[in-house]
Amino acid sequence: MKRIGILTGGGDAPGLNAVIRAAVKTAIYEYDSEVLGIRNGYDGFIEADGIVPLTIESVRGLLPRGGTILGAANRGNPYARKVIRDGKEVMIDVSDEIVKGIKRLEMDALLVLGGDGTLHIARELCKKGAPVIGVPKTIDNDIGGTELTFGFDTAVNTATEAIDKLHTTAEAHHRVMVLELMGRDAGFITLHAGVAGGADVILIPEIPFKFESILAQVRQRVEDGYLFSIIVVSEGAKPQGGEQIFSRSGDEIYVPRLGGIGLRVGDYVEKNGFESRVTVLGHLQRGGSPTPFDRWLATRFGAAAVRLAAEGKFDRMVALRAGQIVDVSLEEVAATTKRVDINDDAILTARSMGVSFGDE
Repeated sequence: MKRIGILTGGGDAPGLNAVIRAAVKTAIYEYDSEVLGIRNGYDGFIEADGIVPLTIESVRGLLPRGGTILGAANRGNPYARKVIRDGKEVMIDVSDEIVKGIKRLEMDALLVLGGDGTLHIARELCKKGAPVIGVPKTIDNDIGGTELTFGFDTAVNTATEAIDKLHTTAEAHHRVMVLELMGRDAGFITLHAGVAGGADVILIPEIPFKFESILAQVRQRVEDGYLFSIIVVSEGAKPQGGEQIFSRSGDEIYVPRLGGIGLRVGDYVEKNGFESRVTVLGHLQRGGSPTPFDRWLATRFGAAAVRLAAEGKFDRMVALRAGQIVDVSLEEVAATTKRVDINDDAILTARSMGVSFGDE
């Protein structure tokens, strides 16, 4: 193995730089290999100055840094790239250019750090002969084949800290505080942070809710002498018989942007006699320094991905199962939809402690 490439696609997540650092150091120290970084996702293969060498000096000090030194592009789909032709915006397929770029640069392997969209593209490139290895990245923890993704623990910590701070002001002013969290169609962040932060109502996409049930929980708390409540809601949550709320529609490149359900819940509570405030935590969940756990997991993923490359095991993704780093096929990853199991012990635990999921 003489040369490998690394790219980071999709939205950023704490721990990306830790993966890059581990992969570069493992490739150089263990295999005496050259490492190239591809800037801004797959776009780096077809844009000027899109390829940069990565050395030991390049990754010095990266372990605690959030973001990614390579840049990311959550609209960089080579199968649907927007270009202007004859004054009109059109979509073209440049996936063959990506494969040619890998060959031109004489890469023995390409490590793709990304979420479900980026890894789906990686799977398609493998079908064209690209020597790709996936590394699961998302704060949402919704990638199949792995128990955890790096970035998730940091996001949960950030969300839990927000709940802790909302508790004090909610109690002081006798208010209902609504916190909207990320996660798309998976409620992992909201469930974990809601339980860890002691929320009174947890609303996740996997359990459609009733507005009346939310109000009943708030009223019951007041009757029990608690004049405040904490409601955490995933951006993808929806009422029974209703639809998700989007702040932006999608197209061939952009997926629709979820957002607004927190305000809907807050408005309902307010109109029914309880003063409320709504906080949308947003991209704070993606930013900042990764937690020690995410650094640990990302480092193991990065080193394991390089070992797979050295073994010539492509069309695979590194994963965490039963505490061990393993590899699974990208085909399995693409075919698996990972969501919160509504019979999970975390759900049962929360319910047993009086937490409402809005479905009672």
